[in-house]
Amino acid sequence: MKTGTLRQILLITDGCSNYGEDPIAMAALAKEQGITVNVIGVMEQDVIDDQGMQEIEGIALSGGGVSQVVYAQQLSQTVQMVTRKAMTQTLQGVVNRELKQILGNNVTMEELPPEKRGEVMEIVDELGETVDLEVLILVDTSASMKHKLPTVKEALLDLSLSLNARTGDNRYAVFVFPGKKDVEKLLDWTPKLEALTSIFPKLTTGGITPTGPAIKEALSHFKKKRSLRGLLTNDDEQYFEESI
Repeated sequence: MKTGTLRQILLITDGCSNYGEDPIAMAALAKEQGITVNVIGVMEQDVIDDQGMQEIEGIALSGGGVSQVVYAQQLSQTVQMVTRKAMTQTLQGVVNRELKQILGNNVTMEELPPEKRGEVMEIVDELGETVDLEVLILVDTSASMKHKLPTVKEALLDLSLSLNARTGDNRYAVFVFPGKKDVEKLLDWTPKLEALTSIFPKLTTGGITPTGPAIKEALSHFKKKRSLRGLLTNDDEQYFEESI
């Protein structure tokens, strides 16, 4: 079963967008392009208001991804859980489409006999360990995130350690918003997130939250990477497979 490369945007934020394009519409556009958008809402002592909750859930729903709201100290395990849960969810969708082609349009994984369902889930689990994964991480650096950024950095390093135990290739990129402008690239595509150690202490926080423009910029960054295909040899193209 050929799945291509799984592509995810992981958005880490603590509040509502207040500048630029509608982030829910941008997430829907990502889903159309085969990119899953996952959202983690980060709290400290405070709570996220209803509007913020609706936006977090709306972005994930439109982007075909997973949303979770957590206190900052729980962030490390949550980042890993959301990334893996979204991967499994996407792979289950792939398997369901394969089943429909083999057994007919009315058959999904949930409708299989228990023993067959168990066998299919084993395939999903195996794919989860072997499929190539690209995660573009968007970190909200608006003013209210200032004291949470050290926790975000540690969570991303833990994510790298967790996913690097997989046999499939992992590639990460990190953008912050706002940066020196609305959206700033902090780290280009790399298999290692350790470079964040030197970058994060230099981050400054600002007042606006341009979530929509950040998702839009993330999409264009996936496109820029794929546009390199014309420069590659046939042997290299396998590393730039189109997503499912």
